[in-house]
Amino acid sequence: MKPLVISMGDAAGIGPEIILKALAAWPADLGACVVMGDVAAMRRAKSLPGLAELPLALAELHSLADAAALPPACVGVLQACTPLALPVFGQVSPAAGLAAGQSIVAGAQAVLAGQAAALVTAPIHKEALAAAGLPWSQFPGHTELLQAEAARFAGRSVADMPVRMMLANLELRTVLVSIHLSLRQALDQVTLPAVLQTLRITHASLSLALGRPPRMAVAGLNPHAGEGGLFGREELDVIAPAIEAARAEGILASGPYAPDTIFMRARAEAGQPGGFDVVVAMYHDQGLIPVKYLGLEHGVNVTLGLPLLRTSPDHGTAFDLAGTGLADASSLLAAMRLARQWSVRALSPGLVP
Repeated sequence: MKPLVISMGDAAGIGPEIILKALAAWPADLGACVVMGDVAAMRRAKSLPGLAELPLALAELHSLADAAALPPACVGVLQACTPLALPVFGQVSPAAGLAAGQSIVAGAQAVLAGQAAALVTAPIHKEALAAAGLPWSQFPGHTELLQAEAARFAGRSVADMPVRMMLANLELRTVLVSIHLSLRQALDQVTLPAVLQTLRITHASLSLALGRPPRMAVAGLNPHAGEGGLFGREELDVIAPAIEAARAEGILASGPYAPDTIFMRARAEAGQPGGFDVVVAMYHDQGLIPVKYLGLEHGVNVTLGLPLLRTSPDHGTAFDLAGTGLADASSLLAAMRLARQWSVRALSPGLVP
């Protein structure tokens, strides 16, 4: 199997240490994983309390091909960024932001070139990425950076590489129409073309994952889904027409539903499937609060629409825990397992479940 590549994340945060914890629990039969990042930062993480005793060794690689020769319990690290003067744990560092950005790009390029199966991204700090200056400061987060890199690789404009964020755990999946925008800007993004495009991307992605068309619930924007226009007309003028257009294409979308109850209807509980396979939400917090409330331990962030498979944990850099060795690696491990599962299925590029 081609290796998974894991971008290091922000070296001032918990990324390096949760990578090591996750790899310590990684079954050998799931294939190699290679860390894209800074060798010194990974070595520092290995010396932290609770990590020094992990039965892992670190080896600096000169190429991804070297990963095939790694012995068991040996973590390969590819120096994928400008060598770091190690940042202080828990503090915003432009150098750490630069290293994080460079590591993401190196990992994406490896997958796009067919050298790796998938990219798993450890958490970055958006303020540190912005502090690294151009071009990094123009990207609000992973999703936008990967979208730009994939578009560059394909020789297309960013506008021609539409992507969406999906957050998923064992009980709920949600896909967002808009991602990292202020709430005022996000409201302006609720347009018929944007909602319809989200439905198309979600349908294509989850159809492969489930082996059947997904049952998609579409949340309204306003309280009570607008209450027939009393609380806003977006449901009548934008969302409902987008659903109707999607259904004309064979997409199993329905709604718009009141956003304060639809997530409960879609939730799978006690081993029983929910009423829907996925909820399409109109903006970031509307969709992510319900998923994150259910727990971060198994949450996975997936970027839909890219010509590469990318997953990540459902949490941030946890500067308050960085350097203590106490951070929980469960979400990162879930992201790694999902990436390997989907890569083994050999899903088509751009149609990631």
